Amino acid sequence: MAVVTGKCFLVTGPPGVGKTTLVMRVVESLRASHPELNIQGFYTREIREGSQRAGFEVVTLDGRRGPLASSTASSRESLRWPCVGKYKVDLASFEAIALPELEVKEGTDLFIIDEVGKMELFSSLFFPAVLKVLESNIPILATIPIPKSGRDITEVSRLRNHPVAAVSTLNTGNRDAIRETIYTQIVSLLQKH
Repeated sequence: MAVVTGKCFLVTGPPGVGKTTLVMRVVESLRASHPELNIQGFYTREIREGSQRAGFEVVTLDGRRGPLASSTASSRESLRWPCVGKYKVDLASFEAIALPELEVKEGTDLFIIDEVGKMELFSSLFFPAVLKVLESNIPILATIPIPKSGRDITEVSRLRNHPVAAVSTLNTGNRDAIRETIYTQIVSLLQKH
């Protein structure tokens, strides 16, 4: 068993490898084995129209949801939204759903942040909230994108290189083993509290 050096578990890997699925399976396992845990945070989910990905939504662990990004948004407001590829990022919706989930509160056992990526980082309020969570000493399970062309996003690099961060790079062959390792390490951390 690896020694737990950090309280911030970062999962990275190429798009579609299963980062969000891993995080959600860890949350399901934790809720099954430790129903008293207070887990807060959010994850992002694809929105599909037929076989095409039309965007993403942000979903809290208690089920509130709202749009994060869309390739089909065509309102007057959406003309001013920042873009990542073909997707327009709905910052107001993202901030209304995600930021309250990052408030450090008494009694929170674990934060889930899926993901700290380019779309989310268009919000000037998002990364400072992530740093507050990091400084709170409450364990975090988060996903980050893999560097593109060897270049990392500045904020992602700060997380990746943080002294309390442990980074796991996912591929189709190691997903189950990494999920088990992260689950075990989080349980062991929570038992020390």
